[in-house]
Amino acid sequence: MINWKEIDTVLLDMDGTLLDLNFDNHFWKEFVPLKYAQLHGLSILSAKEQLVPLFKNMEGKLEWYCLDYWSETLQLDITGLKAELSGLITVLPHVIEFLDKIRLSQKKVLLVTNAHRDGLALKMEKTCLQPFFDAIVCSHDLGLPKEHADFWRVLQQQQAFEKHATLLVDDNLAVLDSAQNFGIGYLISISRPDSQLPKRNITTYPAIEDFRELMDGI
Repeated sequence: MINWKEIDTVLLDMDGTLLDLNFDNHFWKEFVPLKYAQLHGLSILSAKEQLVPLFKNMEGKLEWYCLDYWSETLQLDITGLKAELSGLITVLPHVIEFLDKIRLSQKKVLLVTNAHRDGLALKMEKTCLQPFFDAIVCSHDLGLPKEHADFWRVLQQQQAFEKHATLLVDDNLAVLDSAQNFGIGYLISISRPDSQLPKRNITTYPAIEDFRELMDGI
């Protein structure tokens, strides 16, 4: 699927790509509604009916990924709640094998995430993945989400990569669309970002179920 000889830079998403999206899905769809219901004396169903439109309205915006924004909006300690549930944070199958192998190559490897710095710190503490990367880039530091066209231009200014010789692996199709429009040469999606959900049928980009499919030829 990939001619590794043509790739100099590898950009890797975190949630749903390297880490099991089950943590985030359970956190936002079940745990936050539970805590919100307890705070306001609501049923879980009523809490979800209030929260789902709020979440939907912020999808693709930097605020959607900002724990400070949601802490203020919902009057909940979102960072603290994430720490309570941190036992669910897990690395997806064969990610470590892939990272070990790519680290031995001469390629530049960047973690490029929309995650807020507090959530990122918690996940790096739990997974110990930080040493695998030449740099970790958080969209909040750039002031733009990865879905925004200008994100990639600012990233390129900071990290100096050749678009045609760069691979991005990401589970978010809107992010892949944005990267494609910018001109990133190689784009791969993840067909099963949440281990507890069925495999997705992705037709717009080449998709892998786990990183074994990318390891040949590194």
